[in-house]
Amino acid sequence: MSILNNYTDFMVEKYENFPQSRYLTLIVLRKAESEMIFRTEGSGEGLSRDTVHAGLEARDLISRVTISKRKQTAIERRTGRELLRQHNLLFYAADSRGNRQEAEDNICALNRNKPCGICADCMIYGYAVGGGGAQKSRVITDDAFSVLPYQTVTAKRTFNALYDNNTMRDPVTGQASASIQEDEYVKPETLFVDMQTLKDLTSDEIHYVIANVLRSRRYGAISSRLGKMRNTLVGAIFSDCEIFSNLELTQCVYDRLGAEGRQFPLDENKVESVIADAVAALTGEVIGSVQPLTDSELTELIGEIQQTFASPDEVKGLLDNITALYRERET
Repeated sequence: MSILNNYTDFMVEKYENFPQSRYLTLIVLRKAESEMIFRTEGSGEGLSRDTVHAGLEARDLISRVTISKRKQTAIERRTGRELLRQHNLLFYAADSRGNRQEAEDNICALNRNKPCGICADCMIYGYAVGGGGAQKSRVITDDAFSVLPYQTVTAKRTFNALYDNNTMRDPVTGQASASIQEDEYVKPETLFVDMQTLKDLTSDEIHYVIANVLRSRRYGAISSRLGKMRNTLVGAIFSDCEIFSNLELTQCVYDRLGAEGRQFPLDENKVESVIADAVAALTGEVIGSVQPLTDSELTELIGEIQQTFASPDEVKGLLDNITALYRERET
């Protein structure tokens, strides 16, 4: 029996067409484990950052590195789609009459205006079709903010592109290359506080989304060469409304770390403890029913997911159960 069975009042049993006000907010600590670059690739812009107040009490303005909501969910939903593709659970897109042409170029795909509308990815993370048809995402994300200021957690590195002869001079023409560039990057061991809100999901759908977060490791631009990140689920809160924002939580954590606790790199264990205190304080201000998972329940939930994803058969069963929810809706 899943630990989530203790919280059935905050989950749905099947896919619902109308909002049910059943929320689960995941508190995620994201840790850079290599140099990382968060920007729109090819834009020529620097790192993504925003100027905000340092804390809820510390009112000085600072810049924080941000991981945009799209940069997060794009990676995590692709992690899930890989599993769906592996188990043949991405389906053919329907035309205006509802017919599904069985052609390779008609299989559910991102950024091709070809959502099938009946797979786990479409129905959880949402889709929109030009000309009609849409599913609003039930995974609500916000920008993730670095705990420490931009100036503290970033650096610049100069690099060049060598020819086959391992020099900067073209082996054919003898001309010297001018391809020397400078990139701004986020330092390894930078910590980001993040929240994801899951709305009106079943127990199986919750397992799927959390697994996508915990299994995703590559984020940002040039992620094939850089961008290793580890995500840790440090809290989970059921509620009947949306709770505090990600920025509020980050600012509260900054305040509670104190001046001595803000030295880079941050002590990850200390930050996790401070996040727990900050969540408890901010939860008390929410106007609604709020039920945080205890530490032992959170550990048990993560253990359930680890056990499921260690077995291909159990993964297939989980995905089949989720897919059946939408097949019932189609019929």
